[in-house]
Amino acid sequence: MHFFISTPIYYVNAKPHLGHAYTTIVADSLARFHAALGDETYLLTGTDEHGDKIVQAAADSDCSPQAYVDSISSLFKDLWPKLGVDYTQFIRTTDPAHKKCVQDILQLVYDKGDIYFGEYGGHYCYGCERFYTEKELEDGLCPQHRKKPEFIQERNYFFKMAKYQTWLIEHIERNHDFIRPEGYRNEVLSLLKSGALEDLCISRPKSRLAWGVELPFDQNFVCYVWFDALLNYVSALGWPDGPNFKTYWRHAQHLVAKDILKPHAIFWPTILKAAGLEPYKHLNVHGYWLVKDTKMSKSLGNVVEPLAMVEKYGLAAFRYFLLREMHFGHDASFSEEALVARLNADLANDLGNLFNRVLAMTHKYFDGIVPAPATPTETDEDLKRLGLNAAANFRELFGRAMFSRALDALWELVRGLNKYIDQSAPWALFKAGDTARLGTVMYAALEGMRKAAVHLWPVMPEAAARMLEQLGVPSTPENLSLVREAEDWGLLAAGNHVATTSNMFPRVETAAHALQPKSKEEKAKTSEKKATAAKEKPAPVAPPAAIEFADFQKVDLRVGTVLVAEKHPEADKLFRLEVDLGEERPRQIIAGLAEFWKAEDLLGKQVVVVANLAPRKLRGLESQGMVLAVRTPGGLELLGASNPVAAGSKVS
Repeated sequence: MHFFISTPIYYVNAKPHLGHAYTTIVADSLARFHAALGDETYLLTGTDEHGDKIVQAAADSDCSPQAYVDSISSLFKDLWPKLGVDYTQFIRTTDPAHKKCVQDILQLVYDKGDIYFGEYGGHYCYGCERFYTEKELEDGLCPQHRKKPEFIQERNYFFKMAKYQTWLIEHIERNHDFIRPEGYRNEVLSLLKSGALEDLCISRPKSRLAWGVELPFDQNFVCYVWFDALLNYVSALGWPDGPNFKTYWRHAQHLVAKDILKPHAIFWPTILKAAGLEPYKHLNVHGYWLVKDTKMSKSLGNVVEPLAMVEKYGLAAFRYFLLREMHFGHDASFSEEALVARLNADLANDLGNLFNRVLAMTHKYFDGIVPAPATPTETDEDLKRLGLNAAANFRELFGRAMFSRALDALWELVRGLNKYIDQSAPWALFKAGDTARLGTVMYAALEGMRKAAVHLWPVMPEAAARMLEQLGVPSTPENLSLVREAEDWGLLAAGNHVATTSNMFPRVETAAHALQPKSKEEKAKTSEKKATAAKEKPAPVAPPAAIEFADFQKVDLRVGTVLVAEKHPEADKLFRLEVDLGEERPRQIIAGLAEFWKAEDLLGKQVVVVANLAPRKLRGLESQGMVLAVRTPGGLELLGASNPVAAGSKVS
């Protein structure tokens, strides 16, 4: 099988932003998804470099149009690898091969009689670079730019688009998923059935615009940018005789935002029909990313820079958030608070905690070796069914561009694995010496983790590969394949050596104020507090009062093993620990160790805990004990046993 996916070719009148990043990451994820299904994939992206706006932007930058498009196009081309995008081809409409293809198709359609010369008067929006009819305007304004278009009357060449109106309606009605989601399909059908389709003006006189592809049949005109740009999807494949065109075009899918629905859903299919080419297979249409319920705009200053988010929160979290947060086809709101909330809840708490605790327990109970499972119980069979259903649902939904729902289906498995660990209580099995049952539980958890990581590869490829490597699974195409995942359970090899820890998704602060710079008043108060504290001298410390042995016996000191260590979401100096004290489930302990220790250095470490200390909340999280430490001139040292002991061993 073959799979072809294209992004729009992005217009180079401005730098890339979140909207461009989303579309391209979705295209990359779809290409990876199909590659994981065994398809040969082709991902096309690039830049659209002709038209009025380019000439104006070049003039504003005091350079030639070619120099301008070279500089902006390189920003797009250089950005995609930094966002984990592995495209097959990057096309530019200034490429000689593309321009030749445009001229060849123009000549073909002209010779067929579907292009004619005529006079037209219309409302021209320079921002959209297109004419609008009276009924398309909203209160006399361009619906996109909210500006009054200029009325232009001139002689131009026209494509007989109206000739193909009936054919296009019938094609859309016969092929229900030609345009998806369905709401956009209905929108296009409504537009086509609301009245006669007008012919499309496909030229601009050189007296008004010289920056474009010259018409092969009239050197006084250049091609309209939308006729030129759309042809990139076939010129990139080497139309008409190139091997890639013959192989991939019949499988073509386009990915666009809703603001360019009409050119892709009406202009493009009719152009293809006139040129004697079969239509693409699917047009996948997504909504806008909004910032505070407003579409991103350079003039409003609310444009989100993709690399800034990646540098701050990591590539995996950024890609995951985009696909999980937007329900494909609908608008979605972007905020750092929402990104952090999703990172903490899904990646840190659910997935990260799962990997941390299970890897640590595998090292504690089986020296880091994946154990062979024994006879499964009904609980194990329930987990297996959950894993296979999650895989099947993910595959079905992701393939239909329902990315958020697909990830939610996968998280049924992630949450189920955490619940399975809590219910199976490996720590209790270890304490009871039930090695066979313990091995079965640990294997099932590790296999579920492997399955989750494989399915995450299209979304967060680098992170998924690291997760698999932590399970002793090399990132080969065979191991990243989704072909068997909905049918097979138990693909993880017993005997693999797993990592001691994961710690891939550390929590970040969730408080809204932590994401904002402090005000001058807050900074002044902080400085005042520090100055006051510096002036105050500590009162002399009285020697501790003597206690009886009976008093000491009241303190329950036990040795525990740290299974999870991560930063407290509301305090830089605190860690949130999960410590195995040989009880039914680990204890959550909030410890002031972050100033002196790294989280990863605490994992697997044995510590002494005051186990009968009354629980108390520290910055919103309940602490169920206290880790004992000794303050030294060099920092802080933890108390522990001289040699490893069983978790829960009492200090006496």
